[in-house]
Amino acid sequence: MIIVGIDPGSRYCGYGLIQTQANKVIAAGCDVIDVTRVSNLGERLVLIHSKITEVLEEYQPDCAAIESMFFQKHIRSVFTLGHARGVILLALAQKGIPIFEYSPREVKKAVVGNGNADKEQVRYMIDKIYKLEASNKKDDAYDALAIATAHFNRIKLDALQ
Repeated sequence: MIIVGIDPGSRYCGYGLIQTQANKVIAAGCDVIDVTRVSNLGERLVLIHSKITEVLEEYQPDCAAIESMFFQKHIRSVFTLGHARGVILLALAQKGIPIFEYSPREVKKAVVGNGNADKEQVRYMIDKIYKLEASNKKDDAYDALAIATAHFNRIKLDALQ
């Protein structure tokens, strides 16, 4: 099974992929879609949709885990993030990929064991789990891999029940 985790963003959209066999992860990787060179929001959304569709076509994931919306102080940022999430959800739906949503707190709890963990703690645990210490990827990529990991942990837990 291949799980894609997505950390939506309107400037950097992180994605992480884990390939599993039975109850083990046999491969993992992550990267970001960088759309910072495009200033127009509409053009950035088109680019995010196009690039995430390329990822989906290349890796053919069986399911997707995406970070759910969360409260931010800046209302404009919330709307912009919502637009980015919308085009990502559209791309997933167009490919018929089942979507599972996780709050940032759920992801942190699943990966670090503490729902209040900071980005450095999440990055540290993902480095340790997947041995990515030499990676200089952006936090968004690590967050996406953490989201995929949270979903994999949920699948394993559900199998035990």
